[in-house]
Amino acid sequence: MNVEKIGINAGVVWKALEGSKDLSTKDLKKETKLTEKDLSYALGWLAREGKVNFSENEKDVYVHLS
Repeated sequence: MNVEKIGINAGVVWKALEGSKDLSTKDLKKETKLTEKDLSYALGWLAREGKVNFSENEKDVYVHLS
């Protein structure tokens, strides 16, 4: 996995979250068609930049833009 690909995937995730209040990681995976591993890297990238926040319940983790 190279840094460029992670950055591109972070952009894909960002676009999926734009215009939505929040998405579960399950729904985000379906929406972006990224593998679980690629989605995790992209979310880490966005979290490190302070661009996403997370919340969770018993069933899933939800992601929304900061």
